[in-house]
Amino acid sequence: MRTTLDLNDALLARAKVAAARERTTLTRLIEEGLSLRLEPTRPPPAAEPSPLPVFYDGTGLAADIDPLSNRSLLDAADEADLAAGRLR
Repeated sequence: MRTTLDLNDALLARAKVAAARERTTLTRLIEEGLSLRLEPTRPPPAAEPSPLPVFYDGTGLAADIDPLSNRSLLDAADEADLAAGRLR
């Protein structure tokens, strides 16, 4: 089927170069791109979670940090970043 497309000049130039490099036609390149874009997406396979490190040398959270409070954990992280000069 014939159709007319209004493409960005720079994009069209890049597509023509890619088609020539791959020794294919511009039509075929556009068809491949559309096929890839319209293909149903599949979620990536679930990866095994990496094991969390466990420390037995008496380290842990400071006494004033509540491990069940996101606010407490975020505040502690911000304080550490401020002390290390990573936040302003």
